[in-house]
Amino acid sequence: MTTRRDRIQQTLSEIFRPESLEIVDESSKHANHAGRQGLPAGETHYHVTMVAGCLAGQSRLARSRAVHEALAGELNSGLHALSLSLRTPDEVR
Repeated sequence: MTTRRDRIQQTLSEIFRPESLEIVDESSKHANHAGRQGLPAGETHYHVTMVAGCLAGQSRLARSRAVHEALAGELNSGLHALSLSLRTPDEVR
C-alpha cells in the first residue's frame, strides 16, 4: 500500500523532474487541528522542498499553483495543508 508521501513524491517527480525533492509529513504537529474535519490523524499536513529547473521564470504564486494543480487529487482526498519551498537550481546556488 502506498502512502500519501509516496504518491506526492511520484507525482512531483514525474511532472517537475526535480533536481532535489524533500517531502516531510508534519501531520503530528497538527494532531488537534480543527481543520482536519474528522480526518484520521496522519498524512494531512506536508512540507515540500523542491528544486527544479522548470520553475525558472515563474513567480512564486505560479509555482505554488502548479504544485497544487499537480496534487489536486491528494488535496481532494484528505491532504489538508501543503507548505511549499520551491526554487530553481540557480536560486539555490
